[in-house]
Amino acid sequence: MKIDFEHRQSAHCENGATAGLISHYGVEISEAMAFGIGAGLFFGYIPFIRLNNLPLTTFRTAAGSVFKRVTRELGVKIKSRRFRDQKLAMRVLDETVAAGIPVGLQTGAWWLPYFPDAYRFHFNMHNLVVFGKEGDDYLISDPVFPEPVRCAADDLRKARFAKGALAPRGKMYCLDEVPALIDFPAAVKGGIRTATRAMLKYPLPIIGISGIRFLAGRLEKWPAKLGEAKALLHLGQLIRMQEEIGTGGAGFRFIYGAFLQEAAHHLEDDRFFEFSRRMTAIGDRWREFAVRAARNCKGRAGADDSFPAMAEILREIAAEEEKLYTDLAATVTS
Repeated sequence: MKIDFEHRQSAHCENGATAGLISHYGVEISEAMAFGIGAGLFFGYIPFIRLNNLPLTTFRTAAGSVFKRVTRELGVKIKSRRFRDQKLAMRVLDETVAAGIPVGLQTGAWWLPYFPDAYRFHFNMHNLVVFGKEGDDYLISDPVFPEPVRCAADDLRKARFAKGALAPRGKMYCLDEVPALIDFPAAVKGGIRTATRAMLKYPLPIIGISGIRFLAGRLEKWPAKLGEAKALLHLGQLIRMQEEIGTGGAGFRFIYGAFLQEAAHHLEDDRFFEFSRRMTAIGDRWREFAVRAARNCKGRAGADDSFPAMAEILREIAAEEEKLYTDLAATVTS
């Protein structure tokens, strides 16, 4: 069994899986538009949640939230399910695909053998789309790969039931009903309102713009508080979360910049082209921060790469993002 599903390579797995599933039903949507309408842009520095015994930093919303918000904003009805019984989970997957319905899965990337060894790590939020099965192999549209891939049933089962933080528990999801008419302008505005509200008005000081400033204050004190070796471990974890896991701080800003360009067309408002330019410039600043941090971790830091200097970049980023989100929020509510 094989569904005629168009594979598209994307920068980020959930954005790509979401855009691919919706586009399959005749509603053309790009990865950037899915990310923007889904209000995927976010920031959180959460020191009491640990990953590899180091503080968690996130540059996007929780796994699954983009898919839920995009479908809600577009009026698309979905079916989503988790399982305890692994055999039942695989049987339901087979039955759904046999009915001609492509299925999104949340998986543990470590258990997917088609990943090169250098990219296999214990990350339980990897999204992909199953669009067929031939013999014991599932046909998979994995958004981060250039072409469709195959995965043996037992390997996919292990990936669906990977253990650890944010375990997928066999999660599968698909579209159930797609409206004939989509109000894209309303969905675009709804996505922007959600994202700007989270970045500007989240009540916790570790989230949004406040969270970036909170991180700057912590980072500046790491060498004195933690010692040089541990400070570098914390810094390495930060840039790993920013640039290697998922798409990262700069990458998500670039995707959001592309969304704002598309928003200019949907809303017929040229101001969004300037918003896009500003967001891209902010992405460049995040990448500059990552480069300076990497030089520290590799023992190549220069005079301008001190921890206070890096903290100042974060404060400048926070100021620019705050201005941009304030302008965006005012534009979609005017």
